[in-house]
Amino acid sequence: MRIPPPALLVITRHAESERNVAKRGHPFFPDADAAAPFRGRSDAATALTEAGRAAARALGLALRERFDAFDLIIDSGVRRTIETTEGVLEAWSETERAGMTRMSDYLIRERDPGHAVNMTTDEAAQAFPWLQDYWKSEGPFYARPPGGENLADVAMRVQRFLESRRVAMADRRVLIVTHVRTAQLLRLTLEAPNPNEWRHQLPYEPLGNCGVLAYEPGPDGSLVPRVGTASP
Repeated sequence: MRIPPPALLVITRHAESERNVAKRGHPFFPDADAAAPFRGRSDAATALTEAGRAAARALGLALRERFDAFDLIIDSGVRRTIETTEGVLEAWSETERAGMTRMSDYLIRERDPGHAVNMTTDEAAQAFPWLQDYWKSEGPFYARPPGGENLADVAMRVQRFLESRRVAMADRRVLIVTHVRTAQLLRLTLEAPNPNEWRHQLPYEPLGNCGVLAYEPGPDGSLVPRVGTASP
């Protein structure tokens, strides 16, 4: 029996986190002072900033205005997506929230950054002096951070997620609260279904914190971007 697609699928990135601020857009921490609060802490334990919590609440109001209620909300199971979801849900009453199913799924967690997760730029260069040349030769899709995942790994996780949640999402209004790279690979999977072309189509414009993408069923039953709801 054919399983119908979601009636609506909305993907959003978590709100501003403490690591977002400390890294200032760099792949590693820019200096030891920025890295110090995160030494010995798991990436999964990263919290939102106060500004991020406020942005999550504002996102909830915007989502309610645009899409009304959701039937199912799925986060990645790490602190920053859980806190974002909690902020978003404040836009609905307790009674309304009781009608929404909420779950976590680690298949949509962020790419594992590996051994360098809490390193500064200088520390990473000293520990892995070959990394930049390797990254240039392999490209952003297949290059793997030391001890971590490449984007091909994340793409496979995303495919497993969409397949394993097909029944749960069928004919339902679904909100996914995830991460920048995971959202990018969800978008590739939904919009460019030929995996052989993915490495050539990176990068899609990355979602900013609280950025939104929305999909609805097209004439053939596949999910297509909903007009006017792409992330800024």
